Amino acid sequence: MRRRLAALAAIPLLAFAGAAQADAPSEKAPDPIGDLLITALTGTLPSAPDFRLKASLYHAGARGVGVFDSLGCKVVAMRTAAIDARLIPKRTILFIKETVGLPLPDGSTHDGYWYASDTGGAIKGQRIDLFTGMGAKSMQNLRSVNLANLTVTKAGEFKGCPPG
Repeated sequence: MRRRLAALAAIPLLAFAGAAQADAPSEKAPDPIGDLLITALTGTLPSAPDFRLKASLYHAGARGVGVFDSLGCKVVAMRTAAIDARLIPKRTILFIKETVGLPLPDGSTHDGYWYASDTGGAIKGQRIDLFTGMGAKSMQNLRSVNLANLTVTKAGEFKGCPPG
């Protein structure tokens, strides 16, 4: 509620800033107030690099899939993501908005955060592979994102192994 009120209170400031910028040269100037308002309204980080990655799913028990990721950590259902490390570095926390609200194995809902801790032979370039859990049945909750182009944002970094 406070975010919305702060955003509404800043609208006159935006109108004033917009009028002042109309007289300025057309080069792109930093806009910290605009970035702050966008963050408050959308909940996303300003200027965060976004990727459109084609998703695929994988599960433990499939051919070539073990219980450890490429960092040597145990894979975590609905949290571990395999990426191309040349595009997204390992140990990156990712936010995938299309996974927000999906059911988790414990009955809660997904918050959209994944951990780039795995790689795969077929994961090259603009691809991401999402670990669903044990057995093919674990893929059921993510069927809607399989082979879809997902919006992936870098949300931070983690040390050690991803939380389980």
